[in-house]
Amino acid sequence: MKIKTKIQAIAMVALLIYTGNYYAQYDAMFSQYMFNEVSINPAYAGSKGAMSATMLHRQQWVNFPGRPVTTSFSLHGPMMGDKMGAGLTVLNDRIGVLNRNLIYGSYAYRLKLSKNSNLAFGLMAGIDNQINKYSNLKISDANGTTISDPNFSQSTPNLTAMNFGTGVYFNTKTFYAGLSIPRLLDNYGRFNYVGQAYKVTKLEPSKFTYYFVIGNLFKLNNDLKLRANAMVKAVQNAPVQLDLGANLLIDNIIWAGLSYRSNSAVTLLLGVQANKQLLVSYNFDYGLNSIQKYSQGSHEIVVNYLFSYKGKKIVTPRYF
Repeated sequence: MKIKTKIQAIAMVALLIYTGNYYAQYDAMFSQYMFNEVSINPAYAGSKGAMSATMLHRQQWVNFPGRPVTTSFSLHGPMMGDKMGAGLTVLNDRIGVLNRNLIYGSYAYRLKLSKNSNLAFGLMAGIDNQINKYSNLKISDANGTTISDPNFSQSTPNLTAMNFGTGVYFNTKTFYAGLSIPRLLDNYGRFNYVGQAYKVTKLEPSKFTYYFVIGNLFKLNNDLKLRANAMVKAVQNAPVQLDLGANLLIDNIIWAGLSYRSNSAVTLLLGVQANKQLLVSYNFDYGLNSIQKYSQGSHEIVVNYLFSYKGKKIVTPRYF
């Protein structure tokens, strides 16, 4: 397994070098996206009625060498009497030799359609930075002996690029729906014939990643509520990814549920609404693909804190 994994990693890196490109255009994956949608839709900013802080940490494919490890922090809240919203998202993503950092600001303009419903339009802008640390690779021959290869002696230059996104979001106290494109620009690095790196930025609609999310809370009785949510992720020339989830909220304290990600994983979620402001939630993903044979699944934890506003009544707990 170890030798095979090294060979696969080297082959992947060699392919990137051969094609002359290294990319920064992709979105990190979270199973508990419904607690932190500001990272994929700027129109979500301010939708909770108060300042909301969320920390997410994901360990994907545990025990698999070079697995993705992602940490995200977001902060967002309403402004101007709930007519606007603003947010900030910071993310670090490590996959093999790739280290990627992202910082984005979000702005939402909110229209009050009725007493309990709002429609928001959002824009986001920020910076992506990535470096491929090829020098960290341990290269071995078929006998397991470490060898030297000049192709992997140096890391790629830092690729730092601006990007923008947009979205629309509708919500009531118990229902929401949103559509967004978090990344409008296609940023990537190229190497010229003498090995010098340079950056390419294009507006490439064929590479847009579209997110459609929808969810609703059903009150089964005084002590039991059911939250159903779904996300559709689509990009041209790739299979559509569908994420379906159903979670029970027991006595406004315990979250428990299941979700399914098409051709990827089944997720078990368990959370605690410690009080009206603090939520701690954990999920375990069991893979439905061949990687599960070599890993112990994926783990993700979310901590959300909703700051109360003096003299302002807000709905707690928040269901989305």
